[in-house]
Amino acid sequence: MLITEPARQVPLYGEYEVVVLGGGPAGLLAAASAARNGASVLLVERYGFLGGMGTAAGVSNFCGLHANIRGDIRQVVHGMTDDLLDRMRAMDGLNDPHLILGKIHAQAYDISAFKCAADGLVQASGAQVLFHALATGLARGADGNVDALFLETKSGRCAVRAKVYIDCSGDADIAQWGGLPFEKGDEHGGMLYPTLMFKVGNVDGARAQEAWKTIPQLMDQAAASGEFTFPRRGAIVRPQKHDYEWRVNVTQLANADGSAADGTDADSLSAGELEGRRQIVQYLAFLRAKVPGFENAYVLDIAPQLGIRETRRIVGEAVLSKEDVLGCADFPDSIGVNGWPLEMHTAGDVQWLWPPIPESRGYNQLPFRMMVPKRAPGVAGNVLVAGRCASMTHEGQSAARVSGSCFVMGEAAGTAAAMALRAGIAPGDVPISALQAQLVKQGVFLGGQD
Repeated sequence: MLITEPARQVPLYGEYEVVVLGGGPAGLLAAASAARNGASVLLVERYGFLGGMGTAAGVSNFCGLHANIRGDIRQVVHGMTDDLLDRMRAMDGLNDPHLILGKIHAQAYDISAFKCAADGLVQASGAQVLFHALATGLARGADGNVDALFLETKSGRCAVRAKVYIDCSGDADIAQWGGLPFEKGDEHGGMLYPTLMFKVGNVDGARAQEAWKTIPQLMDQAAASGEFTFPRRGAIVRPQKHDYEWRVNVTQLANADGSAADGTDADSLSAGELEGRRQIVQYLAFLRAKVPGFENAYVLDIAPQLGIRETRRIVGEAVLSKEDVLGCADFPDSIGVNGWPLEMHTAGDVQWLWPPIPESRGYNQLPFRMMVPKRAPGVAGNVLVAGRCASMTHEGQSAARVSGSCFVMGEAAGTAAAMALRAGIAPGDVPISALQAQLVKQGVFLGGQD
């Protein structure tokens, strides 16, 4: 049954040179870099804070900032990311990098520090931010370009207009509304499984020590005895800045048919939130019963939303593949690098696939063309797409969806948008050599060398 909504005129909130949808790692750097390069920018975010999955989903861990280069683990994501990290470090909100699976570094952080540092970075750039605004659709001009983006806010429905739009929604919302080609999941539609993150408090750090090394074995023993059941193997339980608080990445959310919960489906999301909290209660009982140092632990915090790893991905002028990641591929239009391996959250497990270590340089370049949707007459040509919804295969996305790669893509997209505006050309037509020169000037590492 359908109900007809009366037609109405929508007030124009504002006109900008660049509108960025989504304030996650890709979006906040896209907005800040476009503004630093001289564009008038509006960053639209549905929550009241920035950070995306790194705040709203409680991830609290930067992955992909580093690469294992022939056995030497180094930070390879720089540029404006260094500014963000420095702001977090000044608030004592950034942990030292820690070793993951003996091969790569990740970097835990305080979520509140990330929120505040992201605010400062974007505001200092001159970009404007509109919080509590949910994009619901768009209008296209006669040429097929996106003319206006419609938003629902507490002040009512409104529209914003820009010359260039950067889709950092994570779900490729602008792209799909604009008629741009996209894919969803693998060849059967199967997606990476989401997780509901949480933290536990009142852990006795002195007794817990390096519990992350023993917890997987304790889980296997508890499951074999039938005392506990778990939604997946591959639990990640690590201390925060202070060892009486630990973050927990262990839940896995599926639909009734066993497929991954769908971040673009309201019913699936609702069921996933409920199931995630049920799994959290069960896992806390396991921690308290079986893990030394966790006897008096309690649930300190549950993320405001599911951590969504994959939904829609655009089909771009280049597609990052599994082979590109494992083969440490080079691209002539590199805008930065990804050092994270394939991390595939499959049913009941997490599967990791790595480039050869220590034989290889451990990173692949990221091509600018993966952010440029395939263009056709009458289809939006004023859109760039950055973040986990950029052009990648299902397997390639399992690596380059992490925050490090999203920072890289966001900075490049914002810089390219500002350069396109100055030149009066489509954002996908920015000369690569000029874009690369500007990114290097901003401190970005483009790769291609050790």
